[in-house]
Amino acid sequence: MTIARKWVLAAVVAGALVGGAFGGAAFSAATGNAASTTPATTTAASPSGTFKSNENPAHEAGESAQREAQEDAGQFPTVP
Repeated sequence: MTIARKWVLAAVVAGALVGGAFGGAAFSAATGNAASTTPATTTAASPSGTFKSNENPAHEAGESAQREAQEDAGQFPTVP
């Protein structure tokens, strides 16, 4: 490999590194700014974490005894 080809190869490698660094920084800045413009807090109320069963008579008529027992115990029903 001649000295001229070594310099060309070194220039291409250096250019690729610099171009990659600038491209990565630009992409990172673009996605970082987009994420920071979203609101930090949500307005939706968080769930209380307790299960409340449906005690409507029409709903209760179609339930199995196992499901009703789970609802009465305050558990999320896992059986139909």
